[in-house]
Amino acid sequence: MTDLHQQLQGLWLPLITPFRDGELDVTSLRRLVRHYAGGPVDGLILGATSGEGMALDMGELEGLVSVVLAELSASPRHLPICLGLSGASTARMKETLDDTADWPVDGYLIASPYYTKPSQRGLLQHFNALAEHAAWPIVLYNIPYRTAVNLTNETLLALAAHPNIVGMKDCCADRAQSIEFLNRRPAGFRVLTGEDTQTFDALSDGADGAILLSAHLQTETFASIRTLLKQGNRDAALAAWQSVRGLTRLLFAEPSPAPAKHWLWRQGLIDSPEVRLPMVEVSADLATWLDAEIERREPRVLQSA
Repeated sequence: MTDLHQQLQGLWLPLITPFRDGELDVTSLRRLVRHYAGGPVDGLILGATSGEGMALDMGELEGLVSVVLAELSASPRHLPICLGLSGASTARMKETLDDTADWPVDGYLIASPYYTKPSQRGLLQHFNALAEHAAWPIVLYNIPYRTAVNLTNETLLALAAHPNIVGMKDCCADRAQSIEFLNRRPAGFRVLTGEDTQTFDALSDGADGAILLSAHLQTETFASIRTLLKQGNRDAALAAWQSVRGLTRLLFAEPSPAPAKHWLWRQGLIDSPEVRLPMVEVSADLATWLDAEIERREPRVLQSA
């Protein structure tokens, strides 16, 4: 396993989980991993929001990790893997950490407890308890519009002091809060944006990278934005961003990951756009819109419906 603290930068992909006829589609999963391992992706997140992790049972989640790792073993370079986890009970989350302690992953991406709306003191104790218990390093996932609680910068700074908490996926959707934390974070603590529509701003503000559902498409372009910014070529970075900015809105026009799955299916990377309830496949209107955009961007790869 690699050192997640060093690897947590650049472009990470929250990999979608392909299904067919209600089951994990292993053939499509292998195809996806081969495709992205050959590109400019720096790491994978498995079983998180984009991967419909809350619709997977533990056996399926373990199977997902096993298939991905087996496929990556044939790749010329190692891609680190984080396992996406979430839960509203600290005790049950610790049980999940126990169940996954011997899985050969590089770390966990753990969201704040949802629905229960704990205080900042409760959030601090929750994540510290998980960090003490976890066999692998933890990346915090701050996404208050899904969990109903925001990790404040004071709480984040306290958590960043824990040696087993190495970074954060930032989806607070508050640029002022994000900039303040970037300026105050301890040396070496990694911050990756997870706000697809705000990618350019976050990278310009100093984020170490991005975890982007949108980067399933036009992956090279998304990766180039950070590279160009690091080279000081802001104009070229902005031009690259403007060429894909529309995708970051289109792919969230209906609940994710259904639009991305439709695109990947039409592109031939997965064999079905199937999602699991309560998620549903895209509407006929959005399918038409997506197909038109695929035809405009990638006319040679459009598969028949």
